[in-house]
Parts: sequence; C-alpha cells; structure tokens
Amino acid sequence: MFLLSKGSELENIPDAKNFDISAKVKEFKDLQGKIYVCGTCLKIRGKEESGVCPISTMTDLLNLIENSDKVLTFG
Repeated sequence: MFLLSKGSELENIPDAKNFDISAKVKEFKDLQGKIYVCGTCLKIRGKEESGVCPISTMTDLLNLIENSDKVLTFG
C-alpha cells in the first residue's frame, strides 16, 4: 500500500467505534502487508517517518506498480 496526499496522515486518523483503524493497520501488517508513505506528502504536512509507514519516493511507487499484478487506486 502506498499512501499519498491525505492518506499520508494515517496515524492521525482517530479510531472509531465502528472502525478501529489502528487494529486494521496492525492486522494488515501481521498478514505481511507493507505500507509506504510519500515523503513529499509528509514534508508538506510537517510530519516525519513513523514505525507504521516508512518514507518512500515516487520511484518506489513506480517499482511497486511495475512489479504488481493488479493496482487499485482510491481517492
């Protein structure tokens, strides 16, 4: 998963009664899912790298797309 724009604020999304985002992120990572975040998007928002999402570049995103069987976008 590669987070861009508002998605880069993943750690600031509060857990809700009906959707515990931190539990879903943990479940995704426990299933060997990887989450990357756009470094420029973080910088614009005054954020830094976290333990959940390492900082990545557009080159990393391109490599993910080129090496994937399927690509989904949400926005």
